[in-house]
Amino acid sequence: MKTFNGKHARNNGALVFKLSPVAAGCVVFLSALGTNVYAQDATVAQATDAEGKPVSQVTVTGIRRGIEAAISIKKNSNSIVEAISAEDIGKLPDATVAESISRLPGVTAQRDPSTGRAAAISVRGMSPDFNGTLLNGREQASAGDSRGVRFDLYPAEMLGTITVYKSPDATLMGQGVASTIDQRTVLPLDFGKRTVAVGYKRIWTGEKNEAEGGGTGKGYRSTITYIDQFANRTVGVALGLVKFSDSGADQTRGDGWGGWTPTLKDVGVPAYNGSDSIKVPGGFQSVKQRDPQGNKSAMAVVQFRPSKEFVTTVDLFHSKFTDDTRKNGLEGAVCGNNGSYDPSGVLSNAQIVNGVAVSGTCSGYKAVQRNDIVGQADTLNSWGLNSRLKSGDWTFTGDLSGSKVTHHTDRYETTAGRPGNATDLDTISWTGFNGTSNLSPTYKVNANLTDRSRYVLTDVNGWGGSVPQAGYVAVGDQTDDLKAVRLSAKRDVEWGPVTALDFGVYHSNRDKERVSDEGNLTINNLQYGSATVPGTETGVTPNGIPIVRFNPAGTLGTVYTLLPKKDQPIQTDKNWEVSERITTLYAMGNLEGELFGIPYRGNAGAQYVRTNQSSSGVVVQPGNPSGCGDAGKPCASYAIGGGAKYNDFLPSINLSFELPYDQMLRFGLGKTLSRTKMSDMRPGGGVTVNNSNPTGPRLSGGAGNPKLEPFRAKALDLSYEKYFSVNGAKGYVAVAGFYKKLDTYVLQYGTEVDFKTTGYYQPGMALPTSGPYAGSTVGILTVPTNLNGGNIKGMEATVSLPFAMVSKYLSGFGLEVNYSSTLSSLSLPSSGLGNTKDTPNNVSLPGLSHIVTNARLYYEANGFRASLAAKKRGDFLGEVTDFQDNHQLTYIKASTLIDAQVTYDFDDKSMFKGLSITASANNLTNAAFDRFNTTPDVAVEHYRFGRTYGLGASYKF
Repeated sequence: MKTFNGKHARNNGALVFKLSPVAAGCVVFLSALGTNVYAQDATVAQATDAEGKPVSQVTVTGIRRGIEAAISIKKNSNSIVEAISAEDIGKLPDATVAESISRLPGVTAQRDPSTGRAAAISVRGMSPDFNGTLLNGREQASAGDSRGVRFDLYPAEMLGTITVYKSPDATLMGQGVASTIDQRTVLPLDFGKRTVAVGYKRIWTGEKNEAEGGGTGKGYRSTITYIDQFANRTVGVALGLVKFSDSGADQTRGDGWGGWTPTLKDVGVPAYNGSDSIKVPGGFQSVKQRDPQGNKSAMAVVQFRPSKEFVTTVDLFHSKFTDDTRKNGLEGAVCGNNGSYDPSGVLSNAQIVNGVAVSGTCSGYKAVQRNDIVGQADTLNSWGLNSRLKSGDWTFTGDLSGSKVTHHTDRYETTAGRPGNATDLDTISWTGFNGTSNLSPTYKVNANLTDRSRYVLTDVNGWGGSVPQAGYVAVGDQTDDLKAVRLSAKRDVEWGPVTALDFGVYHSNRDKERVSDEGNLTINNLQYGSATVPGTETGVTPNGIPIVRFNPAGTLGTVYTLLPKKDQPIQTDKNWEVSERITTLYAMGNLEGELFGIPYRGNAGAQYVRTNQSSSGVVVQPGNPSGCGDAGKPCASYAIGGGAKYNDFLPSINLSFELPYDQMLRFGLGKTLSRTKMSDMRPGGGVTVNNSNPTGPRLSGGAGNPKLEPFRAKALDLSYEKYFSVNGAKGYVAVAGFYKKLDTYVLQYGTEVDFKTTGYYQPGMALPTSGPYAGSTVGILTVPTNLNGGNIKGMEATVSLPFAMVSKYLSGFGLEVNYSSTLSSLSLPSSGLGNTKDTPNNVSLPGLSHIVTNARLYYEANGFRASLAAKKRGDFLGEVTDFQDNHQLTYIKASTLIDAQVTYDFDDKSMFKGLSITASANNLTNAAFDRFNTTPDVAVEHYRFGRTYGLGASYKF
């Protein structure tokens, strides 16, 4: 049988809380003997010393080192993968994991609208929830309602490689329908000697954004890594520290109120020159925000290897991310009204073109001056204990691990302006209105909005209804705790094409809880209460209007009193707990052989997954008693629970055919699943009488679904790869195609039920009093439901070309380009999205951009390393957090980001040996982040971030 290079074992971790005595005893026994974390399925072959221990040997440096290591990972893997490898210790291509892996084919990122940095990751046109994310092969907890991790918690400086698995594999735990992203820290015994690396980078943000009213900020990233070996290389230690701090730049944000552009008749404004069908601006929000952020991370890895047969690895990872945003701006309706205290105005001095008030003035303007702060703190603690014993033909492995994330948010909103009973209001004028976007005009207010004697903290527009609301506060906490154990055995065999058998058991316990407290800020609980805006600070909105500014921190209890809000969405949607107990049995055989004279390698196996899930929450009866919820007293409510048990069988096969001239043809086929958002698995909800039902008043309710099962899919992957090496320079070209058949997809779905049988009915609950459903408990319950899915298909093309292969005169230059095209037959109801760019009834799949392109041109010679990179992503349906801290689907406009970086490495003969100097520039074109509803040309929200410059130095010895 033919022997292949690059045979390997995979490092797949696992997670649990309640451990059986037998399982715990096995792991402790193996730990006493020692082991390495599962060697990743796609690792670069290591050199060994005289005792057979691996020693890192680097034959290339810098950019080429990172590229060629990633090529080796891809080439040697049995699965279809993409990879990023560090150019040196602590030197991935970008500062964040999300930015690095978004350069891979079929992978793209959504930017954070607060900072402009890459945040959520989509793979092959699917949302972040369809990715499984691992650290050292182990499943990770997440910070939000969903399962998608926050990559800001994993500094790129602490990682050596990141591998994106695109095809399923029976030994890979925590995998997703779209991909599985495995982040790897370094292993100290893989290094031949003590290594210390330190780095410091100064950052300037928001540069060249003055044209839109933005400002600049500054920050830094510092890192230190220590790697050493002791006791004749039987003990290895790796320690790492990273600190990041950014003061934040003054970024600009324009909100066009969803593109609402009414006619005079729509908003009750008197006719102008006899016409009430003239279009006028509806309303807008113009805000500057400063978003200081910070991260402190620490890593520790200890290995003990007394002999080649025994290895133990302990790894610890800690990260704390903080985000404190301050927002100041102006909001309000223009001619119409937006609240019970906001009257409609009168249009005057207007220029009308084709039924549109291109310019004009409206009276009765009530400006709402916003001064808000939003704080966030995420803390990740991840650990693992892994031991491996090799005895004869057998290898036994035990792994214990845990991952816990705590997510805390606090949001304070304040409003300043004329009190609700004021009659001496202002006027607002505009020019340049195009009839479709409220962000198109230039606005001017004919009053000094910075006059603190006139503009006060108060309930300006009556946004609280009958309850005073001079502001709002929301404090929330989420905890995601995941623990696991994994026991496995592997044996080399000679069973025809089967060369090794790998089998084991994995068990994980996961508990996620969300708690939220919210309420209105009032001035002495008075309907027209007011207070002077503290301080003397003023500011200017992005559209040039002066306003008052102050920091609301510390005003609760001094300026404001709190009126708790206990309505149904807060109690049911933001207070819940979900638990999962998952046991997986798996077996896989490694394959080698020949088929029609063509040698192949690969694997075939299956997982049997047993799931036991449960959840608890609250059912609320809106309107019972009368005036509950918004008035500060709770509505009638009671606890509810639920759960489900189900099984899944997930077979998979991966084959790699080695063709002549260093070509590879890969085939992958399998069944996968991705678990749903844990917030959708809550049981809580609310039921009320729907008086607007077209056939008469009827009970209507909405809730989570504790019986909700995962997204399930079948996946087919094909990949052709050609590798080449000329004059020591390596490159490759690849073309891949994929097809995923989603058997189920989770959607909000309403069915007719008798509420007496659902747990959402209690004696005394209000029932319809008239019509065909009078006195009936039968109504419509809408919950997340497993419905029919659809298909996703696409192709990816990649070229990695060192120009030395073309001509020796181009030595040092190179190019990496990838292109992906993705289509889907799956469409979702547009409920909750308003108008959409597709049809009135359906929207495209979240996360799907039809075309994504990446390109990177680099040069490396004579100590210099330089690169120019561009990422282009088409329009897509993304997800943002709305003003109520809920996730909201929204269309995001296409954008192209261009980054540049130059590094100089002092050579070994220099007195500065080991020193590198780096300068970088990100978002060179100042690409905007625009949300839209109907067409990309009409933005409903517009952000500008400016450029980010960096200058830093690193030193390795």
